[in-house]
Amino acid sequence: MSHTTDVVIIGSGPVGLFAIFECGMLKLDCHVIDALDSIGGQCAALYPEKPIYDIPAHPQVTGADLIHNLEQQILPFKPTFHLGQQVTTIEQLDNEGKSWKIITSKGTEIRCKSIIIAAGVGAFGPNRPPLDGIETYEGSTVQYYIKNREAYRNKNVVIAGGGDSAVDWAISLSEIASRVSVVHRRPKFRAAPESEARLNDLAQQGVIDLVTPYQLDSLKGDSRNLHAVTVKSMDGETKDIEADYLLPFFGLSMNLGPIAEWGLGMDKSHIQVDHLTSATNRAGVYAIGDVATYPHKLKLILTGFAEGAQAAHSIRRFLYPEEVIHFEYSTTKGVPSKAA
Repeated sequence: MSHTTDVVIIGSGPVGLFAIFECGMLKLDCHVIDALDSIGGQCAALYPEKPIYDIPAHPQVTGADLIHNLEQQILPFKPTFHLGQQVTTIEQLDNEGKSWKIITSKGTEIRCKSIIIAAGVGAFGPNRPPLDGIETYEGSTVQYYIKNREAYRNKNVVIAGGGDSAVDWAISLSEIASRVSVVHRRPKFRAAPESEARLNDLAQQGVIDLVTPYQLDSLKGDSRNLHAVTVKSMDGETKDIEADYLLPFFGLSMNLGPIAEWGLGMDKSHIQVDHLTSATNRAGVYAIGDVATYPHKLKLILTGFAEGAQAAHSIRRFLYPEEVIHFEYSTTKGVPSKAA
């Protein structure tokens, strides 16, 4: 099936969704491609109930609610989604970078005038701890993502890791779990300072057990359920922690797939962009969100939102250089109605 549009956005996470809004406000139609079967990226697939604290005007919002709100925001612009498929090839059809042909793994063909890559970390999966027999419990009592917070009510939960996910979920689950133990190889955590302070405060109150400096050693249980997690100190001392669930939060392994072969300026697994425009080294191709990099980049959703706005305005100027755009705030120009 063949389609024609102004902009193809690769990735339907929060940053990609907001880019639809910004393009729509500039009268640029969008088609969106995502390898997942539903929109929302990591927020929806991995952390739908994880609280997010740094979205402006939302003291706290879950990943699922954030995606729902973004989906409502883009409804007036009627984007077309192509889900459950990857971009396999992109072909430049002109010399200026204003005409492209994209083909997906399902044979979908889209011709467009510009491309925004909002692929996040690309195809993603968890970094699994090297524990014998862990596959026995994966998907049941060893879980790498939290989709239903209530499943941990009145349970003994062991969280392994020292980043934001480990710290934020330890704080959140401490409200409903019987016990939360956090295993980390050093006392210092790699989380937002306020979150780490909250974690330490809960530990001092006896609400959370900080098991540091320790690391995972082995698992104990039957053929179906986990019973305990054995941890080992840096000196080789071991001890068992009663556990109904083990949640290893060691980050994600990322794979950009074909994107890495498109001749873009790559910095390891990221795409180098102009921080003023979000433009890549190929005319007509832009990158925003976690996949994009530039000096002093802050990997925050709100940063990606700003990059989406920059990319949309840059595309409009790139496609229509003779057109004079008088910038107007949304409070002035409004948003098109759904019926428009």
